[in-house]
Amino acid sequence: MLALIPSADWLAPYNDAIGFWAAILTTTAYAPQVVRTWRTGGDGLSWMMLTLFGLGVTLWFVYGIAQKSEPLILANGLTGLQVLLVILLKLWHQIKAGEENRTERVKD
Repeated sequence: MLALIPSADWLAPYNDAIGFWAAILTTTAYAPQVVRTWRTGGDGLSWMMLTLFGLGVTLWFVYGIAQKSEPLILANGLTGLQVLLVILLKLWHQIKAGEENRTERVKD
């Protein structure tokens, strides 16, 4: 399969720059999800997606460490923190909603 891909040796001097820009773009792309979850509580996000995405990001982070790749470590470390924040916000919102429901039942 790799034989079908033409050589990209000319990109070698730019590998780190390409990696860092990819890290910046993909990490920044997830930031609006964090803001939206902060505002809405993450009602539209499934736990399965968050779990799988979080595990995937964690594995990419570990792979980056194994490869000693700063762009992979940076991108997936920062994205992992964002995923963790989204999970915590979603949990906090669900706990808060549960407390409000209990308070309303007691008032009735």
